[in-house]
Amino acid sequence: MPDNSSFPVLTVLTFWPVVAAILLALVRGDLNVRRFTFGASLVEVALAWPLLSFQKTAGFQFGELHPWVEAWGLQYYLGVDGISIMMIWLSLLTLPVCVLCSWTYIGRRVKEFHVCLLLMTTACVGVFSALDLVLFYIFWEALLIPMYLMIAIWGGDDRRYASIKFFLYTLAGSTVLLAAIAALRIEGGTFAIPELMKMNFPFGFQYWVFLGMGLAFAIKVPMFPFHTWLPAAHVQAPSAGSVILAAVLLKMGTYGFLRFSLPITPAASEYFAPLMIILSLAAIIYGGAIALGQKDIKKLVAYSSVAHMGFVTLGIFLFTVRGLEGAIVQMLNHGIITGGLFMLIGTVYERSHSREISRNLGLGKYLPAFMFFWGLFSLASFGFPGTNGFVGEFLVIAAALGGATTSIGGLDVPLIGLLTIPGAMLAAAYSLKVLLKLAWGRPSSAKGRGWQDLNGREWAYLLLPAVLVIYLGLAPSGLLATIDPSISATVEDLNSRRHLRIEADSGHQKLSPLNSAAGLAGPQEPTL
Repeated sequence: MPDNSSFPVLTVLTFWPVVAAILLALVRGDLNVRRFTFGASLVEVALAWPLLSFQKTAGFQFGELHPWVEAWGLQYYLGVDGISIMMIWLSLLTLPVCVLCSWTYIGRRVKEFHVCLLLMTTACVGVFSALDLVLFYIFWEALLIPMYLMIAIWGGDDRRYASIKFFLYTLAGSTVLLAAIAALRIEGGTFAIPELMKMNFPFGFQYWVFLGMGLAFAIKVPMFPFHTWLPAAHVQAPSAGSVILAAVLLKMGTYGFLRFSLPITPAASEYFAPLMIILSLAAIIYGGAIALGQKDIKKLVAYSSVAHMGFVTLGIFLFTVRGLEGAIVQMLNHGIITGGLFMLIGTVYERSHSREISRNLGLGKYLPAFMFFWGLFSLASFGFPGTNGFVGEFLVIAAALGGATTSIGGLDVPLIGLLTIPGAMLAAAYSLKVLLKLAWGRPSSAKGRGWQDLNGREWAYLLLPAVLVIYLGLAPSGLLATIDPSISATVEDLNSRRHLRIEADSGHQKLSPLNSAAGLAGPQEPTL
């Protein structure tokens, strides 16, 4: 692992928000709390400056390895590659915009709210940089508590139902994830993720580990049919909570598939690929269809997230460079676009005190700046050419259509691409439907005439995602150059594991030199 810098940048980025949260206890006054947290968020972004020296090569960089609990084989092990570094940047940039969009939205328990924001940032950075399974799991679980509190305390009228549902769903997934981690330690003899990625486990073992980890990741994405907690959580959460959910938390599930499922359980990933593709297509079409019928703007955007994340999981399980490129680009772009839409919903809610489409008609006459941003993010949401949303979806659809002679578990790849087209059409339908009504609909009352258009603070937190929407849509080459080496290495590894698997099935060599742990052999592999 190349040592890019002697400065422990990942440790500092992970724990600086914790230090800031402790110092926040000494701050008095709501305004000072907001100013301090915003300043701390800018310091967090500035501390990431060494990450700009990231080398566009495969493998982990900025490594930090220290003994932790040697008797148990635990290590404090951090590092990033081309996949995780983009997610870390997304987490860091989300914090300051969340502080700004909550400036007037949160009026009670202001200090506690900002402590939750800071602790969630620590957990997010930790998840994307941890290279020890137990360390990863600690950060994965740590995120659950502040997010639960954010929904339960600062949420809407049904916040208790939404927070408990969110907690139970994610806790159920975390339980099976912990079991899979324990199994990997027993079979592999280590918690170090890079070492586990190099091992060739028996298929029976991979089968059960994939099921355990895959369930946890599918709930977090969330994939169909585990998506029911998401609309409730989005609708009830405050604006900042919805932004973090959309921008970062949902990406933890797809990141888990990329970091664990594909490299550690490649044979099982290939075996379950048809099921994952079918569920992804179901999410794309179902999420778009349900979004089209929504009257609540926030619930519409929540269901659109189910559809957009379906494109991500579809790209992952196509097992091609182009598909994985599209998946990662879509992960990043969905966070930018949907985060921007949720911030806009928060700004209009502060004026109309309603998220119903019928109560916010004709805003183009009174709030032209607001409608500019809404129009931009809406176009990006359904993949209009020239916006960042187009790049990710285009790569995934191109990957699905490009394999004229390719079959995954009996599923014809071009047919998979054709089945994504109704989802893309539904995205255009519900995005344009809301855009037309908000911009040119007949106002239900004259009260909107007195509303103030976007102020300076609102311009500040909307400009960042807006610039990224245009920049990444017109010039995605820098992003692709960063992630391509890691993606190419992943696909090459998958192909080599497929070769080993074919030889093992033919009886020429064993899939793994390791003996399967007792009781974890799993069923015999059915014929694909």
